[in-house]
Amino acid sequence: MNTLVGTGVALVAPFNSDLSVDHNALTNIVNYNIENGIDYLVISGTTGESVTITKQEKQEIIKTIIKVNAGRLPLVLGIGGNNTAAIIKEIETTDLSEIAAILSVSPYYSKPTQEGIYQHFKAIAQVSPVPIILYNVPGRTSANMLPETTLRLANDFKNIVAVKEASNNVAQYLQLLKNKPEEFLVISGDDDLALGIVLAGGAGVISVIGQAFPKEFSKMIQLGLEGKAKEAYKLHFKFMDITSYIFLENNPAGIKAVLQQLNLCKDNVRLPLVKASDALKAKIKNYIEHLYF
Repeated sequence: MNTLVGTGVALVAPFNSDLSVDHNALTNIVNYNIENGIDYLVISGTTGESVTITKQEKQEIIKTIIKVNAGRLPLVLGIGGNNTAAIIKEIETTDLSEIAAILSVSPYYSKPTQEGIYQHFKAIAQVSPVPIILYNVPGRTSANMLPETTLRLANDFKNIVAVKEASNNVAQYLQLLKNKPEEFLVISGDDDLALGIVLAGGAGVISVIGQAFPKEFSKMIQLGLEGKAKEAYKLHFKFMDITSYIFLENNPAGIKAVLQQLNLCKDNVRLPLVKASDALKAKIKNYIEHLYF
């Protein structure tokens, strides 16, 4: 799956002041990322506030992104959750003809065993007509998908082609990289670790901050893929502060504050999330005003 190598971005769902989806802003963000070197787009992930988006809104968001993208980049669609039967139904009833792969989060809240996680993804793999990227984010799910489970799935199902690993655990990443099947991709879901993981053999990143600074972030990852560590780390160091800022309060309030500062969308989020605090906005504003890429 060479289409999933490099920098993917987990797109926000921009909202108007009345909290309806702002399709104009979404159009601008998609074009901005395509024109500045991003390799693929991820729709309806955590950063897209997928848990407070209705089914109809999700369909409209997909339609807008497909139209604007016009076949320029591969599209990855988030279809995941903790109700296995409902995910299977969504896969079976969604038009995936324009979708390169689905991104499916490990079940949250239910806290299944490793066997439960395996059986959940086995059921999804048996019905999905497109490749699957597993998504491990224990900070949100309360259940870490261990490398053994990820690798078992990678070995057992040809259509499970990658994992977006967001454990923020370097040892876990390295275990995956050391033992994975040759074609299987380990994609960083942690912006702060992405470059190091790429240099260790990772395939790239699905990034949050990348959609605000697509040109520089994708260049950093590309340099990493080429093994040019010194040049890549020069960019990494410039990203360190802003990357930490956007996760200080909640995601995507932080990245939306950045995108508002760049005039790409408003900073509105839906409850239970709240907008970035004034203190955080001041830090973000100061960073952008002194940007020295």
